[in-house]
Amino acid sequence: MKHALKSHTVTTMISAGLMSAALGMPLAAFAQANPCAAGARTSRAANPCAANPCAAKNPCAAKAIQRPTGYKPYKGDRAELVAAGKKLFSDAGLSTNNSSCATCHTGYAAYKQSFAQPFPHKVEMADGMYGMKQIHLDEMVQLCVVTPMAGKPLNWQSKELAALVAYMEEEQKGFKAHLAKNPCAAKNPCAAKNPCAAKNPCAAKNPCAAKNPCAAKNPCAAK
Repeated sequence: MKHALKSHTVTTMISAGLMSAALGMPLAAFAQANPCAAGARTSRAANPCAANPCAAKNPCAAKAIQRPTGYKPYKGDRAELVAAGKKLFSDAGLSTNNSSCATCHTGYAAYKQSFAQPFPHKVEMADGMYGMKQIHLDEMVQLCVVTPMAGKPLNWQSKELAALVAYMEEEQKGFKAHLAKNPCAAKNPCAAKNPCAAKNPCAAKNPCAAKNPCAAKNPCAAK
């Protein structure tokens, strides 16, 4: 039995070595090339723009951001929750990559036009990454904490989650008013200033960067 296991291990190592040699990289580099490898999370955590390529393959990933059975959110004073949520909105301590909700959403930046719709509704990120066709606001908060911010999901019964949800409800109201004044805002990612540019490793690939080849073709640009 031990001989069989040893033989299987050696065969696996040789196969991995041959494959890495064929790709022109050492075995260690071959291991790092796997985005689902154990050590790959560190590099993704440094980039709040990076999607998690392992999410779709991990049956536990979606469960972390979906409402649990029998879920009853924390109840408290509305004004107190909104005030606490406003602080948490800018709290990088919820992340592992020194980002916060405010990093990308200050001044209603980076919200899709669908954010103005009543929850639950379809959100492209949730559908594309986790296969969730509809998402509630509290689930969306959890998704943002877990994915762009690379943090741990908040306790479903916690005051912190209830506070962020309460503040996001106020943020949603403000976004609706913002859209009413500027109907091109959500359609044109360059309309608002990008608060993430300096800290965003994706900035160079961002059409809102200094050189914008889309500006002339965008009817909303002038507005």
